[in-house]
Amino acid sequence: MMFPTLDPLLHSELRLAVMSLLISSEEAEFPYIKEQTGATAGNLSVQIDKLSTAGYIEVEKTFKGKKPCTMCRITPVGLKAFEDYVTALKSYISQG
Repeated sequence: MMFPTLDPLLHSELRLAVMSLLISSEEAEFPYIKEQTGATAGNLSVQIDKLSTAGYIEVEKTFKGKKPCTMCRITPVGLKAFEDYVTALKSYISQG
């Protein structure tokens, strides 16, 4: 039996963590994601940009008073990609 391909975009610990957070809470602010993942701001920004470019998440940049606010939301495309990734991963586990 052939193993299904794992989405290389989601096969990164930090990107997978971001997607997992956004699935459990419909949207999250950048500082919350940073705190929950333990990532540096720079690395998290790069990974969020990759997920956004792929259409897996939406990023909305606004201001709360004078402070910038970056809000992230998972998209239907991202939800499907995550579900497919989990299904593929389960098939690897069930082969054992």
